[in-house]
Parts: sequence; C-alpha cells; structure tokens
Amino acid sequence: MAATPDGSERDEDARAAGTAASRRRMSADERAALQQRLGARYGEGSSIRQLAGEEGLSYGFVHRLLSEGGTALRGRGGSTRRRAAS
Repeated sequence: MAATPDGSERDEDARAAGTAASRRRMSADERAALQQRLGARYGEGSSIRQLAGEEGLSYGFVHRLLSEGGTALRGRGGSTRRRAAS
C-alpha cells in the first residue's frame, strides 16, 4: 500500500490492474476531500489527464468531480479558427 498526499492509503497493484478493489465506493467525505485536492492541483496548472493518471482514475471521473465541485475548467487550448486565406 502507498500513502497518498492526504495520508490515506491505496493499493497500487489493484489500481493499476483496474480490479474491484480500485472501484470501491467512496464515502461522501472521501469524495469531497478528493474534489478539493484535485481542484487545488488543477488550479495550480495540472491537466485533467495528468490528475487522472496520477490518481489512477478515469479522465471522465476526474472531469465530473471537478465540475461537480465547482472548479472552473480551462478551455481545450490551441487555435480554434483557421486563418483567413490571403
């Protein structure tokens, strides 16, 4: 087991393998703490993909947690328009 930044432990092997142990239900308090922690890290510049990979969670779950927690999500980045032909 490995300690996470908040002091809780997680089973690295179970998370990496995607087993049932990595998919246990979170309590409301655990979910709120995770929302706060991920929201703070996202606000510091981490991407959703980075957060998901580091926590062993899916992109969609991290996105949903951030949205539900009221975190303002950044745009996708890059140019969204093509330059007009000259």
